This record gives sequence, C-alpha cells and structure tokens, in this order.
Amino acid sequence: MSQVNLENAELVNERIEIGPDVVYFLGPNLTLRDCTLVLRGAARNLIIPQARFIDCTFEARRELKNFQWRHAHLKGCRFTGRFRGNDFGEWPSSPGEASVEGCDFGEAQLDGCRFLGGDVRTLRLPRWPCFTLFDPVRRWRELSALQWPGDIGSIVVEGFAEEPPSTMALTFFAPELAKRRGTTPESIKAVLEQLDGVHY
Repeated sequence: MSQVNLENAELVNERIEIGPDVVYFLGPNLTLRDCTLVLRGAARNLIIPQARFIDCTFEARRELKNFQWRHAHLKGCRFTGRFRGNDFGEWPSSPGEASVEGCDFGEAQLDGCRFLGGDVRTLRLPRWPCFTLFDPVRRWRELSALQWPGDIGSIVVEGFAEEPPSTMALTFFAPELAKRRGTTPESIKAVLEQLDGVHY
C-alpha cells in the first residue's frame, strides 16, 4: 500500500482523493483551505497527526467508520455521505489538539457520532431520520428514565454515563439504531417528541 504525506504546508482549493490503496498522513503543521477531500477508503487510510481544515468539504463516498478527528481543527467545513462512530472535537486527554466549529453536517448521515467540547450550537446538524441528543452525559439519568423502545434504554442510554464528560452531543441514524436495537424509527421518534434538548 502506498503512502502520501502532506505536512508543513498550506494548501488552497485542492482536491484530495483518499482511496482504499493509499494511506494519507495529513500533518503535522498542515492547513487546508477551501479544499475538497473525497474519502473512498477506510478509517485506517486517513491519519491526521495535526491539521487545520478551514471551509473544506469532506465527501464520504463510502461509509467512514470509527474515525477519531482528535487531532484535527475543523472550521466552517461541510460533510456529506455516511459517518458511523466518528468523534469530532477535543478529547480530554489531548486538550487544544482538536476542535469543531461552524461546520455543516446537514447533508451527512451520522450514526453513533460524538461531538466533544466546543459549542455545538455553531454546527448545522442533520435532521430526521438522524437525531441529536444534547448534553447526554449530564442528562443520562433523565434520559434513561424514559420508556425507550427495544433495548435502547438499557444498552444505549445507560451507556451515556460512561461517555467522556466533554461529550456535548450524540447523533444517531434512527433506521440503523432501530435495526440494531430491535425496534422501529417511529417508536424512537415517539420518545424524542417528549424531550427537550434534542434535534431531529
């Protein structure tokens, strides 16, 4: 498998195709402005030791699973395609090394994605059939007291207590969550309609 290193540079209006047969190292000391990154590979094909993305577009042409953007500063970026189990923003163990601000996820499908640190009010989040729960760690007792369908309450919501305290929001894709947890999107939505602090 070949390797591409982009580091110690500032790139503007570039198109970067990250395919399945190449490992891309973005950073350290890399700034991308107004660039388009086409993600065709697995999470292991993308390594970000330290980079800033400003007004960039990320197009996931295949589902990007379990990627941690923990060394990436994302400002004014746009995301399209499917993202599952991604973490955006600053991890408690590496303060100052990542952020997410003013980004547009409105056209993306997010499932089991966490937003850590920062102000999620600056983000455009996807609408139903995606939904976002705000401040899930602080609210886990309130949320777990609800009658969730399937085993969402016992498996998913009670797990919020174990999330990093800096978790500001969690976004799910209702059809996939329903399939995994033995219920229907409509049953999930019926619970969401009883809640404040949710976006759908």
